[in-house]
Amino acid sequence: MIDAAILQFDRALRTVFAPAASQRPVPGGDLPEPALSDAERKHAAALMRVNHVGEICAQALYQGQSLISRQPDVTAALRHAADEETEHLAWTEQRIRELGGRKSLLNPLWYGGALAIGMLAGRFGEAWNLGFLAETERQVGAHLQSHLAQLPEGDARSRAIVAQMMTDEAEHADTALALGGVPLPEVACHVMRGASRVMTTTAYWV
Repeated sequence: MIDAAILQFDRALRTVFAPAASQRPVPGGDLPEPALSDAERKHAAALMRVNHVGEICAQALYQGQSLISRQPDVTAALRHAADEETEHLAWTEQRIRELGGRKSLLNPLWYGGALAIGMLAGRFGEAWNLGFLAETERQVGAHLQSHLAQLPEGDARSRAIVAQMMTDEAEHADTALALGGVPLPEVACHVMRGASRVMTTTAYWV
């Protein structure tokens, strides 16, 4: 029990404070750096900061849910999704740096809150746990789609990252449903969308 707690604490520290690593090449990494105005560069960096915060939250959600899950296939699926989210974390972190931006100052807060939510979701049983995961990924996909519309047209490097993230998130949602996830009540989806709006609006600036 103590060993498991130490491992989870170590994972949290590495997620929030250590540079993330990716085994896959960064999407769009071979494309030339676009010529952006200062305003465009600042806006793109802020959007990628929001995406980075989303990946911080995803790591915490998956960790919280896997801590509660008692089914090996579900736990394995959560860990696989978390591994891909780690790659997203690395991609968005690198792109923020390239654009001259910074990560959110509130990352420890985002992580702690998402971890608690993930553990709470896990206590409602595997079907609801997986349903929560599927709905989270669906909302993240919609959020990423909106960023494709907001990113500067010439910023192909950022667009490539966001597009690949959308593909991965859709696969995570499909996996969660295939493992037995059930649709959440509309009121729960509404609350999730409201919380997401607060996070994205705050992370854009802070």
